[in-house]
Amino acid sequence: MNSALLLDLYELTMAESYFIYKRNAFATFDLFVREPPKNRAYLVACGLGDVLNYIKDLRFNKEDLEYLRRQKIFSADFLNYLMRFRFRGNIWAMPEGTVFFANEPIIRVTASIIEAQLIESFLLNTINLQTMIASKASRVVLAAKGRGVYDFSLRRTHGSDAGIKVARASFLAGFNGTSCVLAGKLYKIPITGTMAHSYVMSFKHELDSFLAYSNTFPERTILLVDTYDTKKGIENAIRIGLYLKATKHRLQGIRLDSGDIVALSKLARRMLDKAGLNYVKIFASGNLDEFRIKELLIKGAQVDNFGVGTNMGTSIDAPSLDVIYKISEVTDENGNFLPTMKLSKGKVTYPGRKQVFRIQDRKSRFIKDILGLEKEKINGKPLLIKVVQKGRIIYRLPSLDKLRISVKNNLSKFPEAMRDVYFRYAYPVIISPQLKKLRRTLIYQLEKRQ
Repeated sequence: MNSALLLDLYELTMAESYFIYKRNAFATFDLFVREPPKNRAYLVACGLGDVLNYIKDLRFNKEDLEYLRRQKIFSADFLNYLMRFRFRGNIWAMPEGTVFFANEPIIRVTASIIEAQLIESFLLNTINLQTMIASKASRVVLAAKGRGVYDFSLRRTHGSDAGIKVARASFLAGFNGTSCVLAGKLYKIPITGTMAHSYVMSFKHELDSFLAYSNTFPERTILLVDTYDTKKGIENAIRIGLYLKATKHRLQGIRLDSGDIVALSKLARRMLDKAGLNYVKIFASGNLDEFRIKELLIKGAQVDNFGVGTNMGTSIDAPSLDVIYKISEVTDENGNFLPTMKLSKGKVTYPGRKQVFRIQDRKSRFIKDILGLEKEKINGKPLLIKVVQKGRIIYRLPSLDKLRISVKNNLSKFPEAMRDVYFRYAYPVIISPQLKKLRRTLIYQLEKRQ
């Protein structure tokens, strides 16, 4: 599907007015999160790959233009402009997997004001979903403390596209695989799955279903043991495990999907070990997320792997981010860039072309970020890198496997308190002196002008 019309109508109406009154104007816009959700000490940038593909292919085709013409809103001159439209601006962005914080630009766009305005809706839509999920999934990974975590969310995500993007974002954040086969194909993510209760219930006896499944997949059998009586289900799984062992195969695992996971996992571990099946893994699923996983492990649950679905795939406790896209500078009649900012109560923004500088100590640990103007001399690592130059993609996306490693390494350099499930630590983000000064001066000027 062509994505050119995947925007809000007011992007187009503003663009036509710009076309008449500010055709040669340029502007810079920042995309950032104003306030993080509750308990989120950090966020993980995700979605840049889709943004770059969108920019590369952005065209208004004949069908798009005919549809717009029929709306009887836009002039023929403006529709002719759209027919030739290409994005020719510059984009700076944080690489996917970068840990970031409130008010730090994730993406910075400098382009003709029409171009910069028309891409707003897609950028917000894409970055909101994928960053929201990657941030939630990262917390799940940390809560699991080295145990396997798998995406089981496809059936509960908000549409097919979301299901695929959730699988990718969660894998980037450290998940071990997904149940979504299409995501596995598209992104080379390991696919995983067990069986449903309906499979067990389709046989007269639970043991018959277990036997049939293990004969079909002797090298990858994971048995769902809680359809009827969980203790009896574990006993039947042990019988299958011993049968597979005798035929020189191995039962891979059992899955608990309901009941008291702590007590049942302890019982299962004892029974499996007693039967000589200490290699059989215990999977848990059912309304899991970082909060529930932390609680289970504190109570001593004997779980090796977690299947995480609805709560992660919809980011149930924070189903959206306060992600916004605001203009920070615009050219005057002479082509000079002038800083600008929003003054609305509670929604004041930072003016000018900005950069985020990450400061490390002598052991390469991150100690603070500084939000400053792009050309300030600040001794820190700049997080925004140029990815699009004059409309051409100049950034090569790393592989998903490399991004996973980057996220893990990135998080390890932050204070441990920041990685806790419950928000108890605020990482310092400092506003540079020059940016503070520019903001004060501009507030005075804008209020006087108003």
